[in-house]
Amino acid sequence: MTRRRITFETVKELALALPHVEAGTMYGAPALKLNGKLLACVPIHKSAEPESLAVSIDFDQRDGLLADAPETYYVAPHYINYPCVLVRLRRIQPEALKELLDASWQFVNKSSRKRSGGRRSR
Repeated sequence: MTRRRITFETVKELALALPHVEAGTMYGAPALKLNGKLLACVPIHKSAEPESLAVSIDFDQRDGLLADAPETYYVAPHYINYPCVLVRLRRIQPEALKELLDASWQFVNKSSRKRSGGRRSR
């Protein structure tokens, strides 16, 4: 049985099922945002590999993903100082992608609450 190829459309479908997520763009590339804050996007910097996804995530979670599955997750030099991880879409499993988007949602939602002082619930 062959696995369905994961594309940005797959990512979009999963992300839009999360509360308050909407499709948009980031520097002209397709992106998904939570209350206007970046959740995930197609990376446009030349250091990112083709068919990748940039996902907002905290640095500790990123370190764990890089250690556990370096064949799937990576960080290119341009992205080192940003709280995100790059994902090789051809390598990630659908359930892992869903878990990653859930973690990103939690991270972005928590970061937004800290900055605004308000509460947003899932």
